[in-house]
Amino acid sequence: MTAGTKAVAVAAMLASVATPAMGATLREALVRTYNGNPTLTGARAGQRATDENVAIALSQGRPTLAGSGSYSEFVLRGIGGQFSPARSLNAGLNASVPLYQGGGVKSSIRAADARVDSGRAQLRSTEANIFVQAVGSYMDVIRDLAIVELNRGNVRVLETNVQASSDRFEVGDLTRTDVAQSQARLSIAQSQLQSALAQLDSSRENYLRIIGTTPDALEPPPPLPRFPANADAAADLAIENNPDLIAARAAARAANFDIRTAKASRLPTLSGFAQGSYTNFIGSRPGSVVVNPGGGTGDPTQPGTIVESAQQSQKTATIGLSASLPLYQGGLPAARVRQAQARSSQAIEQIALVERSVVADSRATYSLYAAALGVIASSERAVSASELALEGVRAENSVGTRNVLDVLNAEQELLNVRVQLVTARRDAYVAGFALLAAIGRAEARDLGLDGGPLYDPTISYRQARRSLSDWNDDPAPVPVAASTAALPSPTQVVLPQSAYGPAVPAASRDVPPPVRANPVTPPVR
Repeated sequence: MTAGTKAVAVAAMLASVATPAMGATLREALVRTYNGNPTLTGARAGQRATDENVAIALSQGRPTLAGSGSYSEFVLRGIGGQFSPARSLNAGLNASVPLYQGGGVKSSIRAADARVDSGRAQLRSTEANIFVQAVGSYMDVIRDLAIVELNRGNVRVLETNVQASSDRFEVGDLTRTDVAQSQARLSIAQSQLQSALAQLDSSRENYLRIIGTTPDALEPPPPLPRFPANADAAADLAIENNPDLIAARAAARAANFDIRTAKASRLPTLSGFAQGSYTNFIGSRPGSVVVNPGGGTGDPTQPGTIVESAQQSQKTATIGLSASLPLYQGGLPAARVRQAQARSSQAIEQIALVERSVVADSRATYSLYAAALGVIASSERAVSASELALEGVRAENSVGTRNVLDVLNAEQELLNVRVQLVTARRDAYVAGFALLAAIGRAEARDLGLDGGPLYDPTISYRQARRSLSDWNDDPAPVPVAASTAALPSPTQVVLPQSAYGPAVPAASRDVPPPVRANPVTPPVR
């Protein structure tokens, strides 16, 4: 099966339940998770922050323009101060255009782009992991509901057994031991029912935490698609498509560009600049200036000549090139290069670490899925055999060849294998979906979710890359994931009256009260 065929198969897996008949479907649960899980919405915000690193890197190679202004009062003037202005108002405008930065800007942009790729892959991984949790919580509720019903049925059967044993005891057909055994087994079944209800409450709360709504009347999940033929084939697909491994490779590329950025700090830089200024003395400069007082021949170079009236404002403008050649920086550039090289080495080793994890996880998950399928087949046979054995033991008990304990053991064995079957079905489905996530086939684009347009991380990236304005802010952040505090609690198990009513005497706090399995008490013979 090709990768494209697998994607279509996974989408068809959930498309079969697009129109629910009664309760919530797995598709609906995944749509809610995709649109409102806070871990996922937070990861998207984090990716948008990563996108802005590209804009930050691009800004290092763009022109800059700055204005300046000042107002001055000359409160103390030296020799010749009578010819100096008393105050001034200054305004300036400076522009700078980077022409060559040693290749550091280009490397920074490439590193930022590589980190965007890594972030997108990590976002895919987060999405798949959240979906695995959502599927797990969905299947946990279905499993625990079934286990609760099995335990309730077992309690009803054992209540009937206690009544029947008491009746037979009355007529002398059974002993007090038989009745006590029935009552003890009923008490155990009632405690198991309470534990099952508590586990169901926990699963419902977990469903509410992940999916954001209470689980009401969940429909059975659709069948999973076909998987690779063996664990090695699954590992090969995971190496090719797993988003964690893709993210690690992109991070290694970014670290390699960081080395080039660090090396650029040792190279010369060149930039063009333009400066302009305007000064206004606000009428405080003397109206004329006398050079060499005491003359009057009309020659400007002779004493006593009056020069033309002084200007009350002046303008200047300058353009040019600015170059810088680092000669010695105290060893800082070399330290940064070595640091970047070490981090690049760490990122390269991270690829091997993630690859090992991906291979191990895909193979182990494949094994868990295959084992769960085997447990399902064995449990189905065990259920059939246990049902048949229970019927036989009851028949033999009616003719006196089996005792009450044999019947009770057969009923408990049937309950155990039924619970095992329900659990195995849940484990198989969750392991199968986790295997889809390991091979990169458990994201919204693979599942064909139709709860609105899918989140496109390239939109914010394009906006960040094209933005040139210093004032192009996003709207103020608002919550995307809704709070669940106002939703009603799905908890069914409640505290007994003694736990929140009158205080329990200290002497009896550590001693549980006796469990009264049935009001029918056999008379003492």
